[in-house]
Amino acid sequence: MRKSGEKLNNLFKIVVSAGIGKMRGQNASFEEKVLPDIISELGNIVGQRPAVRKAKKSVAGFKVRQNDVVGVVATLRGKRKEDFFNKLAKIVLPRVRDFRGVPESKVDGAGNLNLGFKDQFVFPEASPESSKVTFGLEVTLVTEGLTREEAIDFFKEKGIPLVAVK
Repeated sequence: MRKSGEKLNNLFKIVVSAGIGKMRGQNASFEEKVLPDIISELGNIVGQRPAVRKAKKSVAGFKVRQNDVVGVVATLRGKRKEDFFNKLAKIVLPRVRDFRGVPESKVDGAGNLNLGFKDQFVFPEASPESSKVTFGLEVTLVTEGLTREEAIDFFKEKGIPLVAVK
């Protein structure tokens, strides 16, 4: 268990992102109505305003034009990183439906842990009653200088329930 004064030294940053490119085609007034709601909701979840990401080039197969909004992202460092990590480990993961642990396969070769959530309602700041839009989230816990095995031990030690999948 983490003591109150202990820092997350090997955790470099946490990146929280939401890919929202599909919503653009489903809603005609996406930029005026839906996008501000997504930015506000994600901002409440992470504690800072997320940055809007635009397409760098057009892709006809995905019906995406250059400079179309395709996602929003927030990078957390310092105190916000530590607060979000504690919330993720102690509050969010236990709220996931049918949760049986995070598979160790979610840790990549560089020691980063990648988690995906189908909707934002596992976070306590998001309420299904007050939210106007539903979107999925990707959370990446980026470590610094750890191998995959060291990262697995680090995340287990810090309270992330990693399980070996056969």
